[in-house]
Amino acid sequence: MATDGYYGKLLEVDLTSGTVKVTKIPDDDIRKFIGGRGLGTKILWDRLKPGTDPLSPDNILMFMPGPFSGLPIPSSSRTCVVTKSTRTSPLTMKYDHSSTISYSNMGGFFGPELKFAGYDGLLVSGKSEKPVYIKIRNNKVTIEDASKYWGMGTDKFDRIFHREVGKGRWESCYIGPAGEILVPMASVLNTAARAAGRGGTGCVMGSKNLKAVVVQGSNMPNIANLEKYNELLEKIRRSFMKKDDKVMNWRYGGTANALSSSSKGGTQAVRNYSEGTFSEIEKIGTEANRKAIWKRDFACFSCQLACKKSGYAKGGYNTLVHDGPEYETGTMLGANLMISDICGLHKLIFVADDYGVDIISAGNTIGFLMEAYEKGDVSRDFLDGIDLTWSNVDASLAMLHKICKREGIGELASRGVKALSEKIGKGSSDYAIHVKGHELAAWNVPVGNRYWAVTYATANRGACHMNGGSAKGQNGACLQDSVGACSFASSWYRDDTHYRHFMNAITGLEWSEEEFNKAGARIFTLEKMFNYRDGFRREDDSIPEKFFTNKFTFGEHAGAIVDREEFKENMDNYYDSRGWDLKTSRPNNETLKENGLEFTI
Repeated sequence: MATDGYYGKLLEVDLTSGTVKVTKIPDDDIRKFIGGRGLGTKILWDRLKPGTDPLSPDNILMFMPGPFSGLPIPSSSRTCVVTKSTRTSPLTMKYDHSSTISYSNMGGFFGPELKFAGYDGLLVSGKSEKPVYIKIRNNKVTIEDASKYWGMGTDKFDRIFHREVGKGRWESCYIGPAGEILVPMASVLNTAARAAGRGGTGCVMGSKNLKAVVVQGSNMPNIANLEKYNELLEKIRRSFMKKDDKVMNWRYGGTANALSSSSKGGTQAVRNYSEGTFSEIEKIGTEANRKAIWKRDFACFSCQLACKKSGYAKGGYNTLVHDGPEYETGTMLGANLMISDICGLHKLIFVADDYGVDIISAGNTIGFLMEAYEKGDVSRDFLDGIDLTWSNVDASLAMLHKICKREGIGELASRGVKALSEKIGKGSSDYAIHVKGHELAAWNVPVGNRYWAVTYATANRGACHMNGGSAKGQNGACLQDSVGACSFASSWYRDDTHYRHFMNAITGLEWSEEEFNKAGARIFTLEKMFNYRDGFRREDDSIPEKFFTNKFTFGEHAGAIVDREEFKENMDNYYDSRGWDLKTSRPNNETLKENGLEFTI
């Protein structure tokens, strides 16, 4: 019998053979790895051979909600898409296809619906001979022809697919044309704007000829202690109903609030990370969008924050109805490219989402090419005639289309800044902003570098702003991604409403604070061992050279730079706190045993 709060079941679909089966999750894995990101990591470790090609049929694409997903716990509807990354590689290749684990988190309604259908996760392997989608209605699972939808952008697909798939409310996730043609930075989307954007999840999905997964369910797992669960639920709901500044700020601006605050604080990616402050940020910030664009605030499943914003942009790019900008999209396609044209920014966001591409990596790549063009390291001919200058919306759009179609220069650019810098040479690697091949997100490093440098250097999926700059923060992020909780609401889940208390009530298992925290450490360490097994070493845990050599020249934080020796010392301290070898970065055997990971030794 499954642990309460779980079905103890995984739905497995092999697209090569067309077979569908339901398998049992070992109780020990539920206890040790919880769900979501953690359970996905354990499955990938168990089933994938070292050096597996991420685009081979052997790779597994997993959609993993957590034990909170589908329950009306505020801000806990997340789903982790776990697979082997198409975006990363070590400095010294141990295998032809060495890469890291990829875990990418999305909100919305898909994860809860998958739980309603009666599953703790969906595993997809193999490759279909033709485009297909997977249709799940409780225990009825079919593989359907998706040929008519192949090539369709996510905006159109989202509008017509649900009308055609059947009666009732269905939830889906899908790829756009970028994923179909195997753009390495392609993402998985749902509701045309929420994305499991990082690590090439959409490229892996496209490699399997899988256009979409659609699900409808009517189940619910048992709750072990319903009385305690309802008591906790009432407490946490009341804390969100206070309508204090924390709640109302999320509702008013969502993550776009950080566009102005990050710029002022010097932590924004500006001009390919050359600066931390953008002088024209207010033209694309919260107030500008409230005035000119946004018409609607909306939320994920059972969330009081309603941080998503939608509206329409009227300007020189026709009238667009779409979501955003959020902090990452507004920075990477705005401040990082020196773009302050709010309608042009919305056009760029719409186009990227319609193709289904990771906006963080795409914006970073375009910014890199802008700097290379400015320095004279590439010519206009190299860029297929595009005059890729700072703040040039039309040129940015032209390059974005090239990347998402793998057309001309876009064939190389679609592989990201590491591949571009290796081709260009001329010292361009000094301003190629990536870690392990994965482009950095919108938070710049020199200001507060003790935190941000460690955050990016040690992220197991390659550069990741959600990683945390300390072992404690990273363990906590693993736990949130594993239970299905949203990091935006984590500050409400403290003391007597901490996540572990919900786990106790839901599962009936007693989670002490120490044991719960150890689960986070166990998950993060297993991810590290997955990467180590594929050939990643300490030299791969670094940050771009630019942060050691480029001083900010503008704003309150002019002169900011990362000290190389201080970075090394911080990394030594980090490894020491983790119980990892200072030379290789491998977790020591004692650390692995303490975390119940003897099987990795």
